[in-house]
Formats: sequence, C-alpha cells, structure tokens
Amino acid sequence: MLPSLIIVDDFLTDPHGFRAHALALDYDPQFKQGNYPGLLSTRPLPVNGLDAEAGARAGVKLQPAAGTTHQHCRLTLKGDKGISGVHIDPCYYSGILYLSLPEHCRGGTEFFRHKPTGLDRVPLTPLELAKSGYSDVNTLIEDVVNRDTLKPARWERTMTVPMRFNRLILFSPWMFHNSAPGFGDRPENGRLVHLMFFAGASA
Repeated sequence: MLPSLIIVDDFLTDPHGFRAHALALDYDPQFKQGNYPGLLSTRPLPVNGLDAEAGARAGVKLQPAAGTTHQHCRLTLKGDKGISGVHIDPCYYSGILYLSLPEHCRGGTEFFRHKPTGLDRVPLTPLELAKSGYSDVNTLIEDVVNRDTLKPARWERTMTVPMRFNRLILFSPWMFHNSAPGFGDRPENGRLVHLMFFAGASA
C-alpha cells in the first residue's frame, strides 16, 4: 500500500532558481481549470527526474496522470475563492511542492475527517467500503465529498502539514484534504505551489 503521507524538506537543489521560473510563468485567468481558488500556470514547469524520484520515495513506479495539470504551478492570493473546499484528487498519488519564501509561508495543506461518517478518506478496499455503509464508491464520493465540500460544519480538521519553502509532500489523493487560504497581494508574496498528479506505471 502506498504511504499515506511523505514529507521531504529541501527537495530542490536550486529552489530560488525554480521559484523564479515559476513566477515567470503566465497565469492567465482564461486558462483556469477546476474548482480551486487562485490561478494556474498555462504550461507546466518540469522538474527533471520528478516521476522517478517521487516513485522511489513512495516505493512504486509513477508516471504523469493523463488529463491533469501535473507539474503546473498555482498562485493563490488573499481573498481568492474557489467553488469547492474539502476534496480528493483524480489520480493515483498526489504531490505539492511549496515555493513561497520563508517570510511569506503560512498555512499549508489541511486534512479532514467527515463528521457524519467518521471517514478521513475514501475506502480503498471492498471490506472498508462495506464497513462505511456504502456498496458503491461513486455514491460515497457524491454523498460525502461532492455534497459536503463547502459545508465546514460537516468536517473536522485532523492535521495540517505546514507550508515550508522547498518542502515536498506526497500523499494519498483519497484522503480528504484542502489547501489553506491564500495570502499576499501579489505573486511575489502569495501562495505559490508546484502541483503533482501521478498515475501508477506498469513495470
């Protein structure tokens, strides 16, 4: 089974150079995809060897998940709002690399338990699914995640992985999670992250 959460500090050898490239990307509002707050870069910013490195950390072979914004960057400023909250990711494994400078970092990535069901992630096995009271995983996702995504009273925050410059986190996309609020009033002091959405790779 994949590790639920991996934290790697000081991931890049030249984080300031990579951050400069991230800030130089185009964040066109017309390109925005999905329900998240903030803006997405119009093109990816590749990290050389990322898939192999993440796979080595997780103990499995990984590759980019098709149809996702793998290796794009996201910029979120104070007051930016999305149309979803607590969610899951459409992939096999997820990752976030924090690129905000130390003096600007705040919040991080938050993980939650759904109060009515007691679940902190989508069940991964038929037995776990049966214990949840559901017989169909898609129905569970619709009832728990999609229906309650913007209802804070239905969720209990269980953990926050603090944002730290050049910190990489890898985690199960089936865990209920959300980004902490954006901050800053311009790209240079805002919440800047590099996103990863992995698929499993065949041997």
